[in-house]
Amino acid sequence: MTTAERGRLFRRGRSLARFALVWLTTSLALVGMDDLLDGFAMPEEWQPLVCGLLLSLLTAVVWPQVLRVALPLALFTLGIGSFLVLGAGAVAAFAVVPGVEVNGLRTGFLVVVGVSAVSGVVSSVLAIDEDEVFFRRARRRSRRCPDPGPDLPPGLIFLQVDGLGYDVVRRAVRDGDMPTLARWLAEDSHALVRWQTDWSSQTGASVCGILHGSNHDILGFRWYEKDRDHVMACAHPRDAAEIERRHSNGRGLLAVDGASHGNLFTGDAPHVSLTMSAVSVLLPRGLRRRRADRVGAGYYAYFANPVNALRTLGSALVDIVREVSASARQRRAGVVPRVPRGGIYPIARTGTTVISRDVVVSAVLEDMLNGRPVVYADFLGYDEVAHHSGIERFDTLAVLRAIDQQIGRLHRASRLGPRPYHLVVLSDHGQTQGWAFAHRFGESLEELVGRLCGGPAPEAVSGGPVATRLRERVTGARRIEHRPREDERHEVTRVAPGVVVVVSGHVGMVSFTEHEGRVSLETIEREYPDLLPALVDHPGIGFMLVRSDVHGPVVLGRDGVHRLASGEVLGEDPLALYGEHAPDLIRRVDTFPHCADIMINSRWDPETGEASPFEIHVGSHGGLGGEQERGFLIHPKEFEPPGELVGAESLHRLFRVWLTKLGHPEPGV
Repeated sequence: MTTAERGRLFRRGRSLARFALVWLTTSLALVGMDDLLDGFAMPEEWQPLVCGLLLSLLTAVVWPQVLRVALPLALFTLGIGSFLVLGAGAVAAFAVVPGVEVNGLRTGFLVVVGVSAVSGVVSSVLAIDEDEVFFRRARRRSRRCPDPGPDLPPGLIFLQVDGLGYDVVRRAVRDGDMPTLARWLAEDSHALVRWQTDWSSQTGASVCGILHGSNHDILGFRWYEKDRDHVMACAHPRDAAEIERRHSNGRGLLAVDGASHGNLFTGDAPHVSLTMSAVSVLLPRGLRRRRADRVGAGYYAYFANPVNALRTLGSALVDIVREVSASARQRRAGVVPRVPRGGIYPIARTGTTVISRDVVVSAVLEDMLNGRPVVYADFLGYDEVAHHSGIERFDTLAVLRAIDQQIGRLHRASRLGPRPYHLVVLSDHGQTQGWAFAHRFGESLEELVGRLCGGPAPEAVSGGPVATRLRERVTGARRIEHRPREDERHEVTRVAPGVVVVVSGHVGMVSFTEHEGRVSLETIEREYPDLLPALVDHPGIGFMLVRSDVHGPVVLGRDGVHRLASGEVLGEDPLALYGEHAPDLIRRVDTFPHCADIMINSRWDPETGEASPFEIHVGSHGGLGGEQERGFLIHPKEFEPPGELVGAESLHRLFRVWLTKLGHPEPGV
């Protein structure tokens, strides 16, 4: 974009014309509020113009300063609380105008909301470019920064659509649900490729691998660490900070003046917002990291415009109605699989489908204006709704269409910055759909393992060849009865004495806490002789990883065994359905220090494409089997072709190559 073209976006005449239009609109809206509200009166004809000018100045000048103090109120009330503050300011401002009557804070609040609503409608009808307004405001703020110069290498914007699998995005492009991406592919400017996730096909492992170049010892979205008696959770600020501390070397993908928005980890970015590992107010001093931006900076930049706050509130209310309606339609139609979607979920889902999305888009726009060299942002909405609705149900695709619309907006806005930008769209994993394990089989995995480890010996039953052989190995062995000690106190709940089970989507992890380190297959057979045969025969379990004292890592399936150390397969290969990379991916997990004593993957049915997750979800992920392990990447065709991509760390290496070839410096150089 030339200097002349950029200049036209910030012409003074256009600014004055827009201010005049806003002033006139506000004044007319005040006349309307005078007619509608009993406690608001402006008897003189000149008063609406004066009050409109005061309210416009209050919104443009005072609101951003007040919001710095009232930011927490805005965050937790979708902007409603800050309207109360602005309403109080309007009452005070109108009090200085002779003859104007404002009967209390309630009236002032209604006046401010009404005027903002009218301004939003007028802006939409007249197609006023809110991106341009945003950039004009941000450009004024950025004049304090030194001029970066004209010879900047192109920037890279990575937009992650959380949970959107390769197969789903292909169908969405074909069927018109993602017209922006469809246009890129039709114009042959971008290419769509598939990438293979790690065994842990979930955001924690994928994003840490992409941003930091390592996801070593990340077993799931949650996993148990026996040496600390602690369940690590990627979505908990303290744990996310600890995970980043373990994997960051200061040279992450975003280390050179980059920005991270809506992510679990920062990628060593100096500019962050809505990033879990950087929620420093919740962290002890040792885990805090200095950032150039506050975590709430993205919220501030977005809610500084009251029309944005009102638009987000309106969109959130529409989304709540859409969710309640979609859930009711599923129940009436008898759609299966489905999960309960009541309680506070309709309200909570707006945090990802509306609020986070709008704030992240606003933050990325500001990054473009400031010329940030690399940005990584995550759109969470699709993943959240697919968990509860299904991966391609009508309301899930509606969320996907809204995300595509925002990607198009960012694509158009990318030409406004001081440097050119390339957009890359990708996912961290896909999702596989199916009945939840607990709903399909009448008990959760935790309950199943607890029953097998703590209950009476089950009656002998016939089963598959592997279960039969496992039972034969322990025939005549004396059962060891495990009893809890009265003085035991644990952070993590045991499903049976000395047994912890943690689930993460399609992966379950069983740990035996009475033993340090990894517990061998032979020890498990000796102490819990009924456990492995029952699990390997269960119709909801596809395969299990255990470690043998004799054969090393061993994968057990109903009809066969795969010895990973030697590659020897006895009977039918339990990994045959899970792709050519499955043995290597599982072998790698076996080397992790906190690998569970038994790693369980759900059973995937290639005919239906379904699997039963161990969490109460419809669409889910976290393991191997089906669409959950197939992420996608859409990149400019002029970039170096990626080749085969296996594991999130391979994406980090590829993105490093792209940044280097665009002329970006290596971190620390």
